[in-house]
Amino acid sequence: MTLFLPAPGEPLPHYVSTAPFDPYSVEAMTEEQVRVNQASQLRLMWWKFRRHKLALISGIFLVALYLMILICEFLAPYNLHTRNVDFIYAPPQSVRLFHEGQFIGPFVYGRTMELDMETLRRTYTDNPEQIERIRFFCRGDGYKFWGLFESNLHLVCPAKDGQLFLLGTDRLGRDVLSRIIYGARISLTIGLLGITVSFVLGIVIGGLAGYHGGVFDLIVQRVIEVLQSIPSIPLWLSLAAIMPATWSPILIYLGITIILGLLDWTGLARAVRSKLLALREEDYVLAAQLMGAKSGRIIGRHLVPGFMSHLIATATISIPGMILGETALSFLGLGLRPPITSWGILLTEAKSVSVIAFYPWLLFPTIPVIFVILAFNFLGDGLRDAADPYK
Repeated sequence: MTLFLPAPGEPLPHYVSTAPFDPYSVEAMTEEQVRVNQASQLRLMWWKFRRHKLALISGIFLVALYLMILICEFLAPYNLHTRNVDFIYAPPQSVRLFHEGQFIGPFVYGRTMELDMETLRRTYTDNPEQIERIRFFCRGDGYKFWGLFESNLHLVCPAKDGQLFLLGTDRLGRDVLSRIIYGARISLTIGLLGITVSFVLGIVIGGLAGYHGGVFDLIVQRVIEVLQSIPSIPLWLSLAAIMPATWSPILIYLGITIILGLLDWTGLARAVRSKLLALREEDYVLAAQLMGAKSGRIIGRHLVPGFMSHLIATATISIPGMILGETALSFLGLGLRPPITSWGILLTEAKSVSVIAFYPWLLFPTIPVIFVILAFNFLGDGLRDAADPYK
């Protein structure tokens, strides 16, 4: 390689391009790079969350469940309070498609019941000669949709003069599947209402403590330490026992929701406080103060949105704890009470060891609890990872 240098005293060669300036020609980027470079923060978070397949599936599952509770009367094969006195403690029925090698469609075999006079235990036997076709989009038990208007349209119904107990029946002959579907409305919404109370308390109290500090911060920290040092289960029991037995089911439902929210705000308040202690020293906070903005506006409009993704991830992890709290209180008889139906109330049917041994299908309400808790945890992991898309 030959290096050409100018003679001593001669100026260095200088070239000026007359082509129009193109800022994108300096660094040639692919279409994918341009798409990522021009994407908004929210879009980047969605792309990262979408790569977390388990969180995405969990999110779809939870959305489907919450849409289901809007039409649980339509989805349940029976009314919540329908009793089939001839089929008490009936085991689950198997759905079949073929009978003796011939395709018939979804159906179940009819059943005959015999009572053992020595043990007083009911024995159910399938009758292959009695085919009961499952009906879809059919007329069945009447119900009052959301307490507004009467209807009897169901997604699935038993055959005419037949029975359909896909998850068996309880001690009163009520369909377990229908009661699980109805119970989802209470068990799932109590977590959302509880986290709303917790969010309001945690953001307001933690935000003021972190932004102002001083004596108020000291008092808040001592209150949080006292609340967190109390064992949760005895505190649940004592607060739930305060509610009078004469209260209506709606008041008890709201009371349990408020109790769960009051017990869960402490952790969120500490997280908000620690964030605001760091963010309150930023220049944009000082600029807002000099322009005359009040504390509420600075916290709500400038500080909290800066870590809202972290709060959302925290909420998705806190909701399962509230669902478990309601289930535990109702199971112990100190939470919701009939005629309100939740998954915890359904599990009270399975308190006895003998009942579990003879009628294990009464434990089926634990299955949706487990799946919902896992789904919320997986969703929280995905949201927490997507909260910082640049990592």
